[in-house]
Amino acid sequence: MAGDSAILESVDKAVIASVLYRPGCAPEKVPLDRVDASLDTSGGLLWVGLKDPEPALLEQIGGRLGFSRKALEEIISAHRRPKVVEYEELTLIVAITVEVENLKPSFGDTQILIGKGYLLTVRRGATATHHELRELLENSPEFLGRGSDYVASALLDLLVDRYVGALSKLEVAVEGIEQQFLLRGFRESDIRRLYRQRRDLLRIHTAIAPMAEICRRLSRVEMRYIDADSRGYFGEVADRVLRANEFINSLREALAFAFEASLMIGQSQQTDTTRKLAAWAAILAVPTAVAGVYGMNFTHMPELNWTYGYPMVMGFTFAVCGVLYWKFKKSKWL
Repeated sequence: MAGDSAILESVDKAVIASVLYRPGCAPEKVPLDRVDASLDTSGGLLWVGLKDPEPALLEQIGGRLGFSRKALEEIISAHRRPKVVEYEELTLIVAITVEVENLKPSFGDTQILIGKGYLLTVRRGATATHHELRELLENSPEFLGRGSDYVASALLDLLVDRYVGALSKLEVAVEGIEQQFLLRGFRESDIRRLYRQRRDLLRIHTAIAPMAEICRRLSRVEMRYIDADSRGYFGEVADRVLRANEFINSLREALAFAFEASLMIGQSQQTDTTRKLAAWAAILAVPTAVAGVYGMNFTHMPELNWTYGYPMVMGFTFAVCGVLYWKFKKSKWL
């Protein structure tokens, strides 16, 4: 009994929603063991939403909806890249989700299965829900007449909105880095943080960039479960993904410029330090040379017996040092 209750609890957590939407009717919750009997191909839409489901649950639902073994294996597998696969009984779209918390991106995947009269979504590793889209379906019944393919395009559009939201958080961090650079320059820890953010942006770009080509394909290639009337919506999503990629590239360029500018400033500071050391070395070389000559203790050095010999040598030394200091100061070496 305890094992059965644990299984039921696991299923309850995995099933976010199983709802049948029909024009003119209130949304109807559908048990998983009746999803096949609830398919309404005359204008209704059955939407089953799952979060981190067990393979057994996917096999159960897939069996009732008539999924092939090959399709089930693809659905059960985890994905790291977007893709689209067409089967006899469904069209599978895999989208990578991106969420940013404390300036650290986390990735998941959302599988969208489009079939005749139904839409199955499987979320893994993503915390954001599709609640707002479900509310739209409930409050705007006319959308149901456009079919599951239109809802899938709206779902992809929602994911792009979240891409932009995640990038906006990183944009604030990039602006903070630029402001910090202008105020006080970079320290070693700042360089490491800048590198990590550039790497994170590259990971995000790698995760979402293929979505543009996938949506282009959905908008241009004839597919069994994508109607001609819905293809234009996928084309709009592709344009938005391209703009998101341009956003990523602009942030990467900003970080690259800050990094290159910090290197140039560091090199400039090193050059200034080298010039100062060289100038002071030239100035100190004069008294060093004079002291070296008089430190050789020659017997016949006439100025040693001259009353003004010492003041004259010291004055000459200071005068030469003063001239050198003035010259270096004028040339901005000091």
